[in-house]
Amino acid sequence: MCIGIPMQVIEDGLTHARCRDPRGAEVVIDLLLTGPQPQGAWLMTFLGAARAVLDEHEAQHSLAAVRALDTLLAGGTPDLDAAFADLVGRTPQLPDFLRPPR
Repeated sequence: MCIGIPMQVIEDGLTHARCRDPRGAEVVIDLLLTGPQPQGAWLMTFLGAARAVLDEHEAQHSLAAVRALDTLLAGGTPDLDAAFADLVGRTPQLPDFLRPPR
């Protein structure tokens, strides 16, 4: 399974930024796909590169899901309904780009 990790820019740069991951570690992230981002910006990252810029709501929503998965991996019992609130009570839908042509 591949999973993107939301990170917040703590020091901006032209092609790379120092970011903080959900566990508080500092990581240098490649910005070639998103362009330069200001301090405080939220990025969805994968394999050391920013793939998308997130707004605050998207970032917090993704962080809740990542923290729930961390809790599960540590043997805990997270509140999955809260962590994945956008999926509760509905069938998840594929994004348009993953749907077969009509």
